[in-house]
Amino acid sequence: MSAVESALAAALYLEGDAALDTGASLLAAAPEADAELARRGAEFVRRAWERGWQPADVVRLVRRDLDEHHVRLAAGLIAAETRAYGQLPPRWAAQLEELDTTPWRADRFSYATAVLELYRLLARLPAIEPVGPVPGTPLHVGPVHGEPRMLARIRALLAKAEATGYPEEAEALTAKAQELMARHSLDEAALAARTHSADEPAAVRIGVDAPYETAKAILLDAVAGANRCRAVWNEAFGFSTVVGFEPDLEVVELLFTSLLVQGTGAMTKAEAAQRAGGRRRTKTFRQSFLLAYAHRLGDRLSATSRRVTAEEPTLLPVLAARDVAVTSRADRMFPETTTTRVRGATDHEGWAHGTAAADRARTSHPRGELDE
Repeated sequence: MSAVESALAAALYLEGDAALDTGASLLAAAPEADAELARRGAEFVRRAWERGWQPADVVRLVRRDLDEHHVRLAAGLIAAETRAYGQLPPRWAAQLEELDTTPWRADRFSYATAVLELYRLLARLPAIEPVGPVPGTPLHVGPVHGEPRMLARIRALLAKAEATGYPEEAEALTAKAQELMARHSLDEAALAARTHSADEPAAVRIGVDAPYETAKAILLDAVAGANRCRAVWNEAFGFSTVVGFEPDLEVVELLFTSLLVQGTGAMTKAEAAQRAGGRRRTKTFRQSFLLAYAHRLGDRLSATSRRVTAEEPTLLPVLAARDVAVTSRADRMFPETTTTRVRGATDHEGWAHGTAAADRARTSHPRGELDE
């Protein structure tokens, strides 16, 4: 049995620090085993893809359960393994660009310990519902012409909304972005109907990180629902899977990220004012703030979507068919979803400020009328 096999047998399948120390000692004393150790790491990464995981999912879990140097080790493994493929699934390129592949340096024993801790986590990853093909699978995609102009406009509006220090300006920019999103969805549905497109719903995972992950998951669910998608939260692994047609998935990712940035910024300002007045219960304030923000935005976004849709009554049958397709795909992917009771908000001030922040991010009609 090689040094790597002995180390893995000790560290991966036995519990406790003693097993890790034994494995790390074996590896530290055998520098000739480094290449084999790297090959075994590539095998663990490949197995993760086969079990339904994607690069961002793995990195997110490593960051949550281990330390930052484990994240860099995982990023290096992922980058090296994926270089072997001539073509990667959609969205993988963006995930790989986010990796921090800066090498982590340490003495041999510490390095071996960290590697074995990472491999232990990777070896125990369960199978999850896949949201795309495994790398190496032939992809049947049409020519790529770059990002649609509408999405580029939406992205620019949301970036400005996040950057401005004026709530009224952020409100106007976000409102316009949501209107464009709703119309973009209608345009895509109309195009699919005219061309008799065979497109089917797809899925994407979006990270829902602690703290206050329940409120964030509710916000994502609200954004998804308003844009003809369905979101299913996996609390154990820190992500939600959003099911919908590809154009709608793109805008859900954009809007959720932007609203979370805006909401967090508004919460920080409101909390600072509260603390200046002598308050100290910041945790309950934040939780209540974000819950109110999510609930209020859900109402506002849905109202905007209904209003824009009502302007195109001839598309109602097409939209209804797409809604059925999304629901069917989500039900097939997640036949055993459960509904969880959410602990109610307990901080009145937090709820009030969160509602106000959601109103500042409200949607409005392009001709100027405000939401009811």
